[in-house]
Amino acid sequence: MASLPLLPDSAPKLIGIARLAAEGESLRQGHEVEYFTLPIRSLLNRCTGSRMPFTWTINPYRGCEFACKYCYARYTHEFMEMRDGVAFEQKIFVKQHAADLLRQELRQVKSGEEIAIGTATDPYQPAERRFEVTRAILEEFSRHKGFEIGIVTKSNLILRDVEFLQQVARSNKLFVNLTITTLNADLSRIIEPRAPRPDLRIRAVARLRQEGLRAGVMCSPLMPGITDSRRSISEVARAAAAADASFFTAGALFLKPCSLPTFLASIREHFPSLLASYERRYSRSAFVSAKYRRHVTDLVESVRREYKLGQRHTWEDPTSVTEQESSAVALQPWLPFAS
Repeated sequence: MASLPLLPDSAPKLIGIARLAAEGESLRQGHEVEYFTLPIRSLLNRCTGSRMPFTWTINPYRGCEFACKYCYARYTHEFMEMRDGVAFEQKIFVKQHAADLLRQELRQVKSGEEIAIGTATDPYQPAERRFEVTRAILEEFSRHKGFEIGIVTKSNLILRDVEFLQQVARSNKLFVNLTITTLNADLSRIIEPRAPRPDLRIRAVARLRQEGLRAGVMCSPLMPGITDSRRSISEVARAAAAADASFFTAGALFLKPCSLPTFLASIREHFPSLLASYERRYSRSAFVSAKYRRHVTDLVESVRREYKLGQRHTWEDPTSVTEQESSAVALQPWLPFAS
């Protein structure tokens, strides 16, 4: 299959992953989205952030077709010399030989070190229907035991792999995060244009629980003035409880510089009255203030208790965890780490 260069011939000589991306073969095109192969030397990426609840990350793809306006991971395409934020959602790179690499690299993982799948790109985005990289990774994990594995996704496509998830869970600790930012389908279509509807995600949580898997809801990001009200959070929590979710968590929106233009353009179009406050709030930092963070942490904790939902990083059945034990576990949204 002929190579499809992504950069003009006059560009500076590329090295590392930028060169590999430029040499990737075009696999398919459709509705302004292109798929390319991406040869890689490693699949596991060690996370060095001390605040992270995991040690290793796996991202089966680079780029994500769901095109969430707030996505922090758009910066990962910059490593491939693609600095237009839209490229992240239109040029999707399929990692090659992922399962084979994982088999070789798992010996690096020590007992108690959690592996997070999908921290910078959704492992069940549309590309997965055809290329099945995530499925191959799960199949490889099913041959091993003793690992702690977390998956985060917005897609009900994960139900396709219930059998593999069950096999992994028999010999490993496994939990699945379904990100559900809002139950309002119209709002979801604005902020997460190509992600599955919220009701489909809730149904996926219910099905995973029925199949005996540990699965819960991450109501993130909480966007000031849009999804951070008690009413909005409670709607998601109520649905999570009805689906028998194992846990419920949420975290405030943060905006890396690569994400800010895309997000603010969406705010300007759909929530113009909030534009000035967002520009002030995020002009100097990607993170919200400590005061606001405490506010939403307390709010989410209150809602979580109201609906008797567990915490993500307590492995016990949530009904057996006391309120004191549960509140001792800090709410911690997954932050961006790419591989």
